[in-house]
Amino acid sequence: MQIDVAKQIGAVTRSVTTREHEGKAASVVTAAQTYSTTPDDLWDAVTSPERLPRWFLPITGDLKLGGRYQLQGNAGGTILVCDRPRHLKVTWEYGGEVSWVDVTIEPAPNHRATLTLEHMAHVSDERAKQFGPGAVGIGWDLTFVGLERHVGGSMKSPGEGMQWMMSEEGKTFMRQSNEGWYRASVASGTDPGQAKAAADRCIAAYGG
Repeated sequence: MQIDVAKQIGAVTRSVTTREHEGKAASVVTAAQTYSTTPDDLWDAVTSPERLPRWFLPITGDLKLGGRYQLQGNAGGTILVCDRPRHLKVTWEYGGEVSWVDVTIEPAPNHRATLTLEHMAHVSDERAKQFGPGAVGIGWDLTFVGLERHVGGSMKSPGEGMQWMMSEEGKTFMRQSNEGWYRASVASGTDPGQAKAAADRCIAAYGG
C-alpha cells in the first residue's frame, strides 16, 4: 500500500473551535475532504454495514434513527440524526466517556462530494494542554485515508491499512497530520509554545 502523503495531508482541511454544548464549553475538531464520488455513494460508504468493514471497522446494532450502533473494538453510541445522503450525527461513547460526531456530505464540482466531520467533546483544560487536538485529529486523518482508498477502489482490506500505519510511510503521515493539527490549534488562539509541547507529546503517544 502506497500513499502520496503530502497530497493526502493537503487534501484535508483542519480547524479547532469551541462552542457551548449542554451548558458547558466543548472542544470541536473539524476535518473535511472532497472525494471523487457522488454524495449518495459517499453516504453509503460511511453508513453501510456491508461497506464499513472493507475500509474501517465491522459495525453492528439497530442502524436507524434512535438506534444503537457498535464499532468492533471501538466506539458505540446512539444515532441522533440520519438524513440520507446529507447528515449523520451520533454519540461517540468510548472508555466511559461520551462525545459527539457530526458528519455532513455536500455535492462538490466535477461530480464529487465533500465530507465534513466534526468531533465535539467536553475536554478538560488539563487534557487539552497535554495532547492537543491531534489526539483525535490524527485518528480521523487516518480514517480519511481509508475512506479515500475505498471510494477510489484501491483499498484491499482494513488490515492493509493497519500494516501501512506501522510502516515508515505511515509514521511520516502521522507526523505530518500532527503538524497540521498543531497549526490548526495555533490558528484557534492557542499559545504556539503550548501547542508545540502538546503536539510533541501527542505524536510520541502515537509512536510516530
